[in-house]
Amino acid sequence: MKPSLHQPLLFFFLATVLPLILTVHPQSDDSDFIRTSCNTTLYPDLCFSSLSSFSSSVHNDPALLARAAISVTLTKTLDLASYLANVTTLQPESNEDGAHHPTAAAVFHDCFDNLKDAVEEMRGSMKQMRELVSTGSLESFRFQMSNVQTWLSAALTDEETCTDGFKDIHDEPRKDDICARVDDVKKMTSNALALVNRCVDKAIH
Repeated sequence: MKPSLHQPLLFFFLATVLPLILTVHPQSDDSDFIRTSCNTTLYPDLCFSSLSSFSSSVHNDPALLARAAISVTLTKTLDLASYLANVTTLQPESNEDGAHHPTAAAVFHDCFDNLKDAVEEMRGSMKQMRELVSTGSLESFRFQMSNVQTWLSAALTDEETCTDGFKDIHDEPRKDDICARVDDVKKMTSNALALVNRCVDKAIH
């Protein structure tokens, strides 16, 4: 069965990316804080290239930087989901030879579903980051940030699951391209989680 893809994607965009665009304004300024922060991630070059334009708007604030990282990762994930939606609609519904192994269409659809879950988890992370209260107790802060860490970890797991499904798919011309795109999203999610962890460490110590 072909998924109804365009309406949910539009909903994700309106419900997530648009508010972020209105609340995070990339500007050019001194980028030392961004570079230093990105050096704590697994993919510092990707981190810096995706976040350097936010140096003015984050005001050397680890929480605002983590929020910007989640924002750009969410945008990237939505772009990938939109691309994958178009690919999925072009896939045949079943194997012509009746073989009992996953079809490309099924794997693409499962990957799309996992990306939708990752989007929802990033939305939860963004909502929690917007609701952080700097004047609250340390215990409250830890609880809120624990939620963010849990959601981002879950998003990373969903992205891993997306590419795992392609292991049994052969002779699919789009496989390598899609896996590479998902890998970029995974790296950005990993970086966002690392910056959230850094934000927690900075607040506690």
